[in-house]
Amino acid sequence: MEIGVVTGTFGGGQPMTENAGITGAEPLSALLDRAAPSGQAFVVPDGGQALSYGQVADRIEALAAHLAGAGVRRGDRVALAMPNSPDLVLLFLAVTALGAAAAPLNPAYTEPEFSFFLGDIRPRYFLIPAGRPTAAASAAEATSTPVLTVEAGDAGLPEVLAAGRQVRPDRSFERGGPDDVAVVLHTSGTTSRPKQVPLRQRNLMASARKIAAHYRLGPSDVSFCVMPLFHVHGLIASTFATLSTGGTVIVPRRFTPHRFWPQAREHRATWLSAGPTLHRMILDKADDAGAPASLRFVRSCSSALAPALLHRAESTYGVPMLEAYGMTEASHQMASNPLPPAAHVPGSVGLPAGAEIRVADARGGFLPEGHPGEVVVRGPGVMSGYVANPSATAEAFFGEWFRTGDRGVLKEGYLYLEGRLKEMIIRGGENIAPAEIE
Repeated sequence: MEIGVVTGTFGGGQPMTENAGITGAEPLSALLDRAAPSGQAFVVPDGGQALSYGQVADRIEALAAHLAGAGVRRGDRVALAMPNSPDLVLLFLAVTALGAAAAPLNPAYTEPEFSFFLGDIRPRYFLIPAGRPTAAASAAEATSTPVLTVEAGDAGLPEVLAAGRQVRPDRSFERGGPDDVAVVLHTSGTTSRPKQVPLRQRNLMASARKIAAHYRLGPSDVSFCVMPLFHVHGLIASTFATLSTGGTVIVPRRFTPHRFWPQAREHRATWLSAGPTLHRMILDKADDAGAPASLRFVRSCSSALAPALLHRAESTYGVPMLEAYGMTEASHQMASNPLPPAAHVPGSVGLPAGAEIRVADARGGFLPEGHPGEVVVRGPGVMSGYVANPSATAEAFFGEWFRTGDRGVLKEGYLYLEGRLKEMIIRGGENIAPAEIE
């Protein structure tokens, strides 16, 4: 079925395509539709910029026009190596407004790392700060990747420059739709060469909506973003889910655990999401003033949460700690523990919350509750397949069910993970997870 062309602007009551109305698929330009233009979208602590939804929508339109003027078109890829800031989100959404795909990269990469990813992605442009960081600029030159620089313009908002000059805008660009690829990310590559994961606009929107609904986010919620925005955890959970309901995102210029506490209190954070290591660092720096009274819950994802850390977190934060389970290939969240009064269970990653979840045997047959096997998922956030890698795609699916590679078991609807299948130790016919030994 064909996807029609979407018209409209960011935050302007964007109409849906015919197919979007039938399937529920949305373009990323619908992300800001539920926000009041005067509402606060972003806060940068310690004297940084505070942006309203109206400013965000206007700047995305302006950046999209400038990128279009530079020659970015639907289907292109645009790599970005920007520090954590609202600018990165605005540039990301400007790229996708054109129907192009953003490829956010860790700005701390070395020159060889940048060279690998640029050579693999082959972007139309590489967006980097105006200061032209050495590693990024050298990698661009080595891979013959055209560069556009980004510097602060009016009111500190980002401007796109080519060869030191502002790009002439083209406002007649064709707009991206739900089925356009929005982002290209790479798998970790721990067991093979990193694979490219293409996530469509509808995948990201579905994931953001599901996360927002699961945690009952609304316009009064304030997310403290401590995770990097070049990763789905920070981008989709901390940022897009919040923006989708008209809430506010706190984005520190540089996150430091000891400054979290006064900044979270000052800006009245209602939730934050981080990996266990970051939570431990934050908890180690807790001050005498205590947790913000505004907090509703905290969330842990990206690696296993030890029950002892969960209990310590709840004691210090003073709110429920909800462990979640996500993957890049599923646009982040697949399961999560629920808010009270439902039970959040130590040692479990919770209930399905973004995808259908089953446990399967080696042939793809579903196993009953209580029987361990491979965790498989399907849902609107799950990718269609890896880029130009049909063998990896075929291996990654049982029909329409994505194989996570994780061993787990369902008990009374809650999912418990036992480790990666490729890391399991078999002794005397019994599967033993390395985490259990550790």
